[in-house]
Amino acid sequence: QVQLVQSGGGLVQAGESLRLSCEASGSTFGINAMGWFRQAPGKQRELVAIQSNNGQTTLGESVSGRFTTSRDNAKSTVYLQMNSLKPEDTAVYYCYYRRYGPGSDSTYWGQGTQVTVSS
Repeated sequence: QVQLVQSGGGLVQAGESLRLSCEASGSTFGINAMGWFRQAPGKQRELVAIQSNNGQTTLGESVSGRFTTSRDNAKSTVYLQMNSLKPEDTAVYYCYYRRYGPGSDSTYWGQGTQVTVSS
């Protein structure tokens, strides 16, 4: 069992920056990936950024060059630094955790946090 607690989010103006964090607790040992997805009203959930604990990172095309993700493995925490925010970045952002075996894989989601970017 893994629990994810998110913090950050809020209302900002276009061009400003925001930082999200997510801390995992519970059975966080072994190989895992942590990151972020987002979902806007009427839109499908999309990948923002994922980073494994061996250093491999995947970024969504819509945020590449503006967003960065980082991990503190000792704290089981992942961060999302969002720069040059645009109104189209408005969405609910969900922390993501996937634990790999042995024997089975498990996926966990944070509670979600609203990010709203005004023009």
